[in-house]
Amino acid sequence: MSAKSKKSSTATARTIDRSFSSKIMGNARQIAEQYQVILGLDAGHWYGRGLELPDVMADGRTADGCARAVREALTGAVAYLLERGDRPPTPARSGNRSQQVNVRLTTEEKLLLEQAARRKGFVGLSDFIRTVAVEASTT
Repeated sequence: MSAKSKKSSTATARTIDRSFSSKIMGNARQIAEQYQVILGLDAGHWYGRGLELPDVMADGRTADGCARAVREALTGAVAYLLERGDRPPTPARSGNRSQQVNVRLTTEEKLLLEQAARRKGFVGLSDFIRTVAVEASTT
């Protein structure tokens, strides 16, 4: 996708049939360059999406070509957000925790977790749960 969006065959897709201003495109390019691209190979063809904007996807014959196509699509999506006055997602690598998960616990479970957190030197239960969960998911 270039600075001009192409018409989609999906009736619900929004299209932009004009160029973005050079200022918006410059800002969008800077932001999109910081986003992470996730690639996958299926039946000899590469597919990719943005981590921060998972609905922004592209494909290609090579990993590099796919990554470039995803980056271009991310730039267009960010430009659209900027033009609308919306704030694009913060790049994941910045470490800004903007996502929230709610967990329901029994009173006994909460007490057990708070005791474990204190034993491990954590002041707050949230930091303890996040640390333990992230460590468990990376092993």
